[in-house]
Amino acid sequence: MNLMYKSTRNSEHKVVASQAILQGLSSDGGLYVPESIPQLSKSMDELAKMDYPTLAYEVMKLYFTDYTEEELRNCINRAYDDKFDTPHIAPIKAVGDSYYLELFHGATIAFKDMALSILPHLLTTAAKKNKVKEDIVILTATSGDTGKAALSGFADVDGTKIVVFYPKDGVSSVQKKQMVTQKGSNTLVIAVEGNFDDTQTGVKAIFNNKDLAKEMKERGYRFSSANSINIGRLIPQVVYYVYAYANLYKNGVIKNGEKINFVVPTGNFGNILAAYYGKRMGLPIDKLICASNENKVLYDFFETGRYDKNREFVLTTSPSMDILISSNLERLIYQIADCDSSITRELMEALSSEGAYEISDSMKDNLAGFIGGWADSNEAKETIHRVYNEDKYVLDTHTAVATTVYNNYMKETGDKTKTVIVSTASPYKFADSVLEAIQSDSVPAEDYDQALMLKDLSGVDIPKAVEEIHSAPVLHKITCKVDEMEDNIKEYLKII
Repeated sequence: MNLMYKSTRNSEHKVVASQAILQGLSSDGGLYVPESIPQLSKSMDELAKMDYPTLAYEVMKLYFTDYTEEELRNCINRAYDDKFDTPHIAPIKAVGDSYYLELFHGATIAFKDMALSILPHLLTTAAKKNKVKEDIVILTATSGDTGKAALSGFADVDGTKIVVFYPKDGVSSVQKKQMVTQKGSNTLVIAVEGNFDDTQTGVKAIFNNKDLAKEMKERGYRFSSANSINIGRLIPQVVYYVYAYANLYKNGVIKNGEKINFVVPTGNFGNILAAYYGKRMGLPIDKLICASNENKVLYDFFETGRYDKNREFVLTTSPSMDILISSNLERLIYQIADCDSSITRELMEALSSEGAYEISDSMKDNLAGFIGGWADSNEAKETIHRVYNEDKYVLDTHTAVATTVYNNYMKETGDKTKTVIVSTASPYKFADSVLEAIQSDSVPAEDYDQALMLKDLSGVDIPKAVEEIHSAPVLHKITCKVDEMEDNIKEYLKII
């Protein structure tokens, strides 16, 4: 029996995994969720003996049930190969009394590589399985990391094109350079005059434009998504939570069945949602600590049960978390509403029309296990400085937010549960802010000079991703307004 996927806004609409991956977003605007969350089928003793690709298969086969074993293993083996700079793929580092799950060892030095290395293979396999004749146009909004990781994954993949929109002034210098220097005859990168929420809303409107979809089909194209709204992006993220637990057990840090906490720096909510899925699968997780920056819409939600995006949008030193509309929260809303799609649809309509919604008391009760916390840029800066001085370990700005939130949580609760802090990006990706935190004066103006200084301070080699963009030419120079996004796509696809 295949595990079916339903829309969060219409439980009657069901598809198999490959169809959900192909479509990205349901036709009713909802997100695809598994009809039930499967349980881990191997013991922790068995999982602890597996390398990353083998464990990835054991997790993903439970969700992607219409893929054959050969198809799924092929996708996994092509994804988790030597493009990662360590055979562990997602190593855990003990630093002080904490454990850091390093998810930045892939081609673009951010956690998005963990899922976007495999999504192109899942997607092209799905197209063949479903006899899709159209070219697939990957349409993505990014707050910085998804864009480059998606571009890297889909560049020159036959039968695909990829269009990435990013907020013009809302990403770091390195993030921007990584995107605008991207090679590939099928790639297009466009800066949007607005913030990430404007960009993401524009992309969703394009997805929901039925007339455009008809025009594209006539010209031999169909849209799909590389954002975490795509279930093929979300499920691979579950793997590294299982892998982290299995490795702590293997190394004698925890006993089998001992509960641990995870702290996740969060913007669009996909990363921590993957941990929640892992918990529902039987992974022994106690608290899921959701760490926000000044754009603390998620913190306020967990504190009050009210989600309200009607507030000032703050540009911070952790730009991948500068988000006020957390798309993946819809999947959690569906779960805590006891999988009632009518409730989810009503709340999402309220978010669209009023910019806010409030959940019921029973739904609040179903949030047990989630903790919200937030830290501002100055606190994160102090944390980077302190951890470097005490442990000679360099945090990026997003991981520093998570570390600050965890330290505050510890002071407030005294919780001694072993805790894994999810490290989502290499400090090299935000070298200017990191260097300013470690030594506030004499930070070089040029990106590569900053990288050289960071290498001297950290003792960690400059990643290949940073070396590559040092002298790379700018290939993508288009800037547009939000209401011009669709026209740019039509022009690119020559359907205007």
